[in-house]
Amino acid sequence: MTMTDTVNPATTRPISVLVLCTGNSARSQIAEALLATRGEGRIVASSAGSHPAPRVNPYAVETLREHGIPWEGRTPQHIDAVAESHHDLVITVCDNARDACPFLPGAAAVHWGLPDPAEETTPEAARRAFDATFDALDRRVTALLALPVESFDAATLTEQARRIHELS
Repeated sequence: MTMTDTVNPATTRPISVLVLCTGNSARSQIAEALLATRGEGRIVASSAGSHPAPRVNPYAVETLREHGIPWEGRTPQHIDAVAESHHDLVITVCDNARDACPFLPGAAAVHWGLPDPAEETTPEAARRAFDATFDALDRRVTALLALPVESFDAATLTEQARRIHELS
């Protein structure tokens, strides 16, 4: 299937996308929020981490709110909470901790690595880093949603998601 093929909406179903990171407090939360809101009706999004933080990073919540996405009250979850669920696509977003990111066999998988914005220690630097992370993930999610992902097999979904990362 090419990127220009058309899809009959009556024959498609939403795809399940899981975003994984180590802490599930910043990058994965932003990606989940973008997928859930921008892909509503087409994407069922969730996120988890191998070593979840006690809370979603406040700068992630602030950044999402500034873009019209309310994300208050979310709690990072462990990979075990979603490991038994079916996922069509698993996206890892850890970059510095690539080896610590969990992997779920059986789903299309791609790595959209980004620096961890939570590593910034001053408020100004943290806001800039979270804005940059939002922008990078927004471009990737927008590109993914421009495709007929509901009709892709696992190999095509992996190939196209990998291509999006390489082009961004």
